[in-house]
Amino acid sequence: MNGSTKKPIYKIPSMEEINKLEPNGYKVVSTFAGCGGSSLGYRLAGYKVLWANEFVNHAVEIYKANHKAIVDNTDIRKVQPKDILKVLGLKKGELDLFDGSPPCMSFSTAGKREKHWGKEKKYFDHHQVADDLFFEYIRLLKGLMPKTFIAENVSGLIKGVAKGYFKEFFKKMEAAGYKVKAFLANGKYLGVPQARQRVFYIGVRKDLKIDPVFPDPQPYVYTLKDAIWDLRNEKKEPDVWQDKKPDGTPYKYAYGKEWEQLSEGQQSHKYFNVIRAAWDKPCNTVLATAARAASVCHPTENRKFTIKELKRIFSFPDDFILFGNYKEQWARLGNSVPPSMIYFISKKIQQDVLDRL
Repeated sequence: MNGSTKKPIYKIPSMEEINKLEPNGYKVVSTFAGCGGSSLGYRLAGYKVLWANEFVNHAVEIYKANHKAIVDNTDIRKVQPKDILKVLGLKKGELDLFDGSPPCMSFSTAGKREKHWGKEKKYFDHHQVADDLFFEYIRLLKGLMPKTFIAENVSGLIKGVAKGYFKEFFKKMEAAGYKVKAFLANGKYLGVPQARQRVFYIGVRKDLKIDPVFPDPQPYVYTLKDAIWDLRNEKKEPDVWQDKKPDGTPYKYAYGKEWEQLSEGQQSHKYFNVIRAAWDKPCNTVLATAARAASVCHPTENRKFTIKELKRIFSFPDDFILFGNYKEQWARLGNSVPPSMIYFISKKIQQDVLDRL
């Protein structure tokens, strides 16, 4: 990771290299941790992630395979701040940074938005109402009173009727005792070779008398070619990037013929989500649910990206452990916060807030 004006070669440190990084001395608790994209970003910046909560069993298994934090697998609604503090040996107010990315399907512009608000939906291996989970994050924030916090969600939270939720979350965070700022960030300006917009709430406890900060966009963007060009000659067996039916035969993607008609960088006129990526630009947004549906495809081949290519596109290390079928691995990456985004955001908070205390 490099913030210089000269565009550095795109290279994400290996898990072994991340484990050897010098710690910055600051501690993190992560909620809605997924497979650990945010946690990787904090670790890249030198933070130590002590405790994480994740409800989806498959994500928990992957998180444990890659991270050493204590992992709580219970429903976030049942988690109590005092229990987190007790297991970590901390007092209220001592935690340096509180992280969270509450599930956001109901706010996503790619979904049906307000039609699903307040309704129970299937979320991987569970059924639950998801659009109230940001309030659970705020409940824990009030109970822990960390020095700083980072909360992430989809860009749809600031669009249309969802703005009401956005404003309510903001007010409740302020009422909890924090100076709060919200930013719309695009991953392509924070070291990710993907155009991926996300909303971030950044908070600093009011008694610390320091304003929230956000990093400036990097003076370069990484293209898809920067990220995966060296993988172009690797052998790609069909079962590496195609899920299979129960009888063992591969799925035939309904949009294959559409891909064939698209030139590099083109979008289908018939299907909104069918896009052929371009080598000389950051990859288009990769959706979590697109492993077997319409989505962005390879710039020059009529196929979806391999998992190894997706790791690069999301700024994960090549040796980050994933398991499950193609669809499940795609979903874990597609739901993650790209580590590079969190690296730049949390590094700025370290330098301009925590290091000043």
